[in-house]
Amino acid sequence: MEERILRVVIGENPPARLDKALAELVPEEAALSRSRLTKLIADGAVCRDGQPVTDQKARVSEGDVFEIALEPPRPVETQAQDIPLNVLWEDEDLIVIDKPAGMVVHPAPGSEDGTLVNALLHHFGGNLSGIGGDARPGIVHRIDKDTSGLLVVAKSDRAHHGLAEQFERHSVHRHYLAICHGTPDAADPRLRGTKGVSFEPGNVLKVTSQLARHKTDRQRQAVLFHGGRHAVTRARVVEDFAGAAALIDCWLETGRTHQIRVHLAHCGHGLIGDPTYGGKRKLPAKVIGETASEAASAFPRQALHAATLGFIHPVSGEELSFSSPLPADMEALLDVLRAGAEG
Repeated sequence: MEERILRVVIGENPPARLDKALAELVPEEAALSRSRLTKLIADGAVCRDGQPVTDQKARVSEGDVFEIALEPPRPVETQAQDIPLNVLWEDEDLIVIDKPAGMVVHPAPGSEDGTLVNALLHHFGGNLSGIGGDARPGIVHRIDKDTSGLLVVAKSDRAHHGLAEQFERHSVHRHYLAICHGTPDAADPRLRGTKGVSFEPGNVLKVTSQLARHKTDRQRQAVLFHGGRHAVTRARVVEDFAGAAALIDCWLETGRTHQIRVHLAHCGHGLIGDPTYGGKRKLPAKVIGETASEAASAFPRQALHAATLGFIHPVSGEELSFSSPLPADMEALLDVLRAGAEG
C-alpha cells in the first residue's frame, strides 16, 4: 500500500504553534496523537507549500495548508467470532442490532477481537459491505463501547451508500435515554448564562457548539466555539429525582464522537457513571439518600442508551423504526433513584 496524504487547512484563530494547531484540526479518524504529530514534524513528513516544516513550534496562520504524509496502516485481519447478537431486523441489505454495553463496535489497537464486527462476520459468514475496509466492514455509525442500544449495519454496498447519505444529511431519527447529575431546567440562571446553551418551548435544552479532540487528551472531545465540527444536542427531562438526578431524552441534530456526553458535561449535567466527562461527582446523599448516592457512584459505565432508531430503508424505500427498552442496569439504578427521591 502506498503512503497517504492528509491535508489540513488552518482555520481562524488557530493556536500559534504548528503541533498544537495540527493536534486540534486533524480528523478524529486519523488517530494521530500529539506525540505522533511531533514525530511526524521532526521526520519531515509535514509540508507547507511543498516544503517540509520540521519545527513543531513553527508559526501558523489562517489559510495555511499543510500536507501530512502517513505510512499505510497496518492491515488488520479481523476474525469471525461466534458471539451472540440481539438482532431486531435483518434482510439481504442490512441488519439492526441491539448492542450490549461493554461491546466495542469495530476492532482497534487494544480491542482486536470480541467486537461487534467480529460477531457480524461470523453471523453473516463474511457477507458485509466492504466499503468500511477490513476493520470496519458495513459500519456506517457507531456508539461507544459502554453505551448500549441500537445500531444499523450495512450488508451490501448499495445499502452502505444509502445509509451513509442519510447520516450525512442528519435525517436518521435517533433518541437516547440518559441519567444525568442534576435536573436541566430553563429556570436555572446558571444554565441561562452558559455559552452555547439555550432552551426551546417545552423546557427543551439545546446545546450548540463546535467539538474537537481535546488538546492534551486525545481520547476526549472538547467544546469549542471556533474551529472543530458543528454539533447540536437537544434534551428534555423525562423524570426528575428530587433535583439530584434526572432521566433525560436526548436527540441529535448532528452525530459527533461523545456528543451527548461532552455537551451534557458542558452544561454541568454530566452523565452518571461517565468515567471520561463525569469526574468524581456524587449525588447529594442529603437529598437523594445514601443508598441512591452510593448506587450512582458505583454505576460502572456512562448511563446512556440508544433507545430509538428510525431511517428509510436505502433499497426498498420503506420507513423503518426500532426501539430498545432500557437495559437492566439502568432500570435498576432508576428504581433506586425513585426510592431515594420519595424518601
